[in-house]
Amino acid sequence: MALPSPAPDGTALVTGASAGIGEAFARALAERGHGVTLVARRADRLEKLAAELSEAHGIRAEAVPADLASANACEKLVAEVEQRGLHVDVLVNNAGFGIYGPFGSAPLDREFEQLAVLIGAVVDLTGRLLPGMLERGAGTIINMSSTAGFQPLPGNANYAACKSFVLLHSEALRAELKGKGVSVTAVCPGPVRSEFQETSGPKFADGLPKFTWTTPERVAADGLKAAARNRRAVIPGGLGPKLFFGLNRVTPSAVALPVARKIMAKDLDG
Repeated sequence: MALPSPAPDGTALVTGASAGIGEAFARALAERGHGVTLVARRADRLEKLAAELSEAHGIRAEAVPADLASANACEKLVAEVEQRGLHVDVLVNNAGFGIYGPFGSAPLDREFEQLAVLIGAVVDLTGRLLPGMLERGAGTIINMSSTAGFQPLPGNANYAACKSFVLLHSEALRAELKGKGVSVTAVCPGPVRSEFQETSGPKFADGLPKFTWTTPERVAADGLKAAARNRRAVIPGGLGPKLFFGLNRVTPSAVALPVARKIMAKDLDG
């Protein structure tokens, strides 16, 4: 199953598109000829990127600023897309941030914002856009999970749990949609050199081997390639990250937890 073909009134909606992995997905989709709808909080960055992609690739690029942690944000976003005469053929649920430190060290409101963006927005946007994909008999959903979701992570507890939810939700939804023309792929990167690292500030990542790191461009390329092949999930970045993180999916928690706690020691210490 390939990605849906670009259509004049079709668009690829990418959340968290103002930087990092989201921007890389937007660029890669535009290069393939897809119109793009760019979503993030920073309007200036979105408008600049939309203008650049439209000029470079001759596609329709929309900038729709939104804070997905706020109430009714997804409902308003989908209504805005429809008002512009577009339907979403490709949905990339990428927006997110991470909280690193012992649970309780960050304000509780911030923890709920993390849940709203990493889980709430994924479920909300998918639930609103999936019916149209099913009606047209074509669509692709790409959900950004993480290797953090392969095991419990002390010092990153809710982020890891959110990413585990996204992974399991994606795999179950994919099975439900078999034979209906809509594919779902979970993309599970390890550490990525991007603005996420600067804003979220994980301390553990600096201790990981260099071969486990990848770039936003590689994540987008591998993610789109996996989606085009209707893959269930993918760890981007080649053999290194796959070997380093892949076993964590099948390692019992009793074994994984002590190792994870040791790796996350700097974040637990604050």
